[in-house]
Amino acid sequence: MSAAEVRPANPSDAAEIARIQRLTWRAAYADLLGAEAIDELDKADLEGTWAETIEYPDSRVYLATEGSFTVGYCVAGPAPQDEAAAADGSQPEDAPGLIASLVVEPRWGRRGHAGRLLATAAADLRANGLSRGITWVAQSDHATLGFYRRAGWSPDGTVRTLDTGRGTLREVRLTGTLELELTH
Repeated sequence: MSAAEVRPANPSDAAEIARIQRLTWRAAYADLLGAEAIDELDKADLEGTWAETIEYPDSRVYLATEGSFTVGYCVAGPAPQDEAAAADGSQPEDAPGLIASLVVEPRWGRRGHAGRLLATAAADLRANGLSRGITWVAQSDHATLGFYRRAGWSPDGTVRTLDTGRGTLREVRLTGTLELELTH
């Protein structure tokens, strides 16, 4: 395996992140989201959206690379109040960090890239005074749920239902420590 690293994204990475999102969602999420939602990705200005996300002051976008290839990305930052609230709307005592997205292109899977992305994001969130993270995962996405469980994260009992345009998608919120270490 070539050298694998994680680095902060810059606006010139937006096209590559959009490519990975389109390819990965088509491969991994077509059954969950439906063909119509996946087809909308081709029409969307994902590059523009990613350039804005990279420049957004409260979020960080990280890229996983292997050799000269960009193989995945992660978006993290302080959790907005509506993301951190319990199902009854009450706010937690702490302010968690949010892993808004963590995606590795399927052909690069099972090589530690997701773990490196999560550990890097967690270290940055800890450096900003946060001790706990949250993320939302489709209830039927067993691979992603398993990844977070192996990192020590677990469902906190909060769920949400999203409209995909052809049906609904049920997501569970996971929470866990940001005290993560990579093992080699």
